[in-house]
Order: sequence, then structure tokens, then C-alpha cells
Amino acid sequence: MELLKQRILQDGRCYPGGILKVDSFINHQMDPMLMYRIAEEFIKRFEGVKINKIVTIEASGIAPAIMVGFLMQLPVVFVKKKKPKTMENMLTTVVHSFTKDRDYTVCISNNFLTPDDHILFIDDFLAFGNAALGMLDLVKQSGCTLAGMGFIIEKAFQDGRKILEEQGARVESLAIVDDLSDCKIVVR
Repeated sequence: MELLKQRILQDGRCYPGGILKVDSFINHQMDPMLMYRIAEEFIKRFEGVKINKIVTIEASGIAPAIMVGFLMQLPVVFVKKKKPKTMENMLTTVVHSFTKDRDYTVCISNNFLTPDDHILFIDDFLAFGNAALGMLDLVKQSGCTLAGMGFIIEKAFQDGRKILEEQGARVESLAIVDDLSDCKIVVR
């Protein structure tokens, strides 16, 4: 997606350790028109695939997931990073955050992730695949069908895609970053 690639090169910032900040247009301040175009691209890439629900993990995946759900006229559910006192019948798994370097026990009500669901998982980044692996565990626990996984940005120099594809997941990334060494952003 050329528009996204250009925006990453123009407004993205790189930090040591393979960190790419896109907080000025994706995951803190958001550009709704870019998010709309991102959603259109995800819909194009998953055209013809049976999907009845969009799923993400809070918080940065919520905006693109909502936009995809809006355009596809499908419900959107997000996996929570904190267990609400009022949630019953929940599924849980542990996810390690690369950015925050900590583990989260994430949860989703099994009322919203059922064996009848064919889900499209949407998230902002694919790096090591930790959040996505957590999602695969929740898919397995719930008995739902994973239609695919869509990521706005993939860091190709980390092993997320390989790990997910080895688990049988279809992975679509809209922009692939090949390198961030020396704090230079190299987009495929």
C-alpha cells in the first residue's frame, strides 16, 4: 500500500532496538482518512473469504478494526488487557508485549468468540507475533475459525510472519519494514 509506505517514511520515527514509532498517524494520534484507506485495503485482500466478525487486541488495533467492521458492516470485538469484574464465561491467554517488555493476561468473553464465528484479526504491528499467537490460542480455545490476520505494519526482520504461517494462519501486511538498523527505515 503505497500511501502507507510513504507515510511511514515521512512521519515514522526509528529508535534503537528495532522500534518504529508511528504514533503521529496510527497508534496515538490517528489519521482517519488513512485508517479508512487501510480498511479498504484489508477488505480487498480478504475479499471472498467467509468472515462474520472482526477481532483485535486493545488498544492500537481498535481503530483499524472498527473501520474494517464499519465498512464490512460486521461486529468488532477486542480482546481486553485487563479482566473486568463483570465479565463471565471468559477465555484467557498470556501475551508478552515487546514494546512494554511485560506479560499480560488478556481475556475475551466466550459469548463473543464462538464456534460459529469466522474471524478476521486486525492489529497495528506484526513483530515477533506475540499478540497474534495469543489470538491463535483464543481461537483454539473458542473453536472459532480464523479467516486471516491483517497487520498494518510488519517488521520482516523479526520472526512473526514465519511463526504464524507455521501455525497455518493467513497473514496479510499492508507495509513491510525490512530494516531499522542504524535508525534508518527501509520499507519493502
